[in-house]
Amino acid sequence: MIVRSTSDLAPVQWGNGTSYRLLTEADGMGFTVCETLVRKGTSSALQYRRHLEACYCTGGSGEVVTASGERHKITEGTIYALNENDAHYLIASDYEDLRLISVFSPALRGDEKHTLSADGFSQY
Repeated sequence: MIVRSTSDLAPVQWGNGTSYRLLTEADGMGFTVCETLVRKGTSSALQYRRHLEACYCTGGSGEVVTASGERHKITEGTIYALNENDAHYLIASDYEDLRLISVFSPALRGDEKHTLSADGFSQY
């Protein structure tokens, strides 16, 4: 049995926020669970080419925008799943942080960080 709290972990600064990697590849579960904070007023161009990801919003608000421009509001109680390794923009609102529980399959190592730049989608 694995029992772990965010207070047991150092947060990973992933680019425009922080992530507590609660379960990682080393735990042998085959998936990763993260508690992630996206700082208010930020936009992150992201794509996971080797992982599928689902995110459930536990607080705050924002948007997930497809590479083609389709916009989806994210508020507490909303889930979105990147089931085709979708390139996307994760945008936190201007007035509050966005809080997510993220699940990745296969599992992350746990130390991955994004390289956010204007010239493309950050990947890992």
